[in-house]
Amino acid sequence: MTGADGFTLLLLLLWGALAGIDLVSVPQAMFSRPLVAGTVAGALLGDVGAGLRVGAVLELFALDVLPVGAVRYPDYGAAAVGAAAIAAGSPWELGLGVAVGIGLLLSAVGGWSLLALRRLNADAVGRHAAALRSGEPSVIRRLHLASIARDVVRSLLLAGLALGVAGVTLRWVRLDRGTAAALTIAAVGAAAASALGGAARGAGTGSRRRWLAAGGAVGTVLGVLVWGLL
Repeated sequence: MTGADGFTLLLLLLWGALAGIDLVSVPQAMFSRPLVAGTVAGALLGDVGAGLRVGAVLELFALDVLPVGAVRYPDYGAAAVGAAAIAAGSPWELGLGVAVGIGLLLSAVGGWSLLALRRLNADAVGRHAAALRSGEPSVIRRLHLASIARDVVRSLLLAGLALGVAGVTLRWVRLDRGTAAALTIAAVGAAAASALGGAARGAGTGSRRRWLAAGGAVGTVLGVLVWGLL
């Protein structure tokens, strides 16, 4: 993000906000997935590869939690944008670990903001309980629009925070090559372990776990073969 002009920063802010509201409000088009959010942010910064790598690693962490119902989960949208801003323009083996680490912290803040948003929405519903019980369409419409507006504000603030943290990190955090590379190795390893753990829990026991093992083996072999061809 170093040297990014004001227009690029504005686009990043808007993209981070869109990724935030996409998670639970509108349009729910998978923009909030870290792989998508990070890749687009990297493209806006002129480094698609950095955004793709950051998004892919954060996506592995995100696969460990299924964001449905009332479950608590991190918000990786704006976090991936901020992480891509940190990684853009630097060698991947040195910038990826720091970017992912900051992205995980930002995603936790995003998860807390979702919990606060739910409480605000619940309070609003409680204040209009009588009108809702009577089925007044205008009240339902106002509550729905107000809830989306709160999520827009939340997402804008979260995207601004992510970009601000990215700027501070790029300006003040200086790591030697060995430490930066070690952080990258740790980030990738932890992401892989997180995704495997989530897959194992989702597969349960019996034949589903055997199919998971078979799929993992086939995928590994194909990955090695493709890598050898490149």
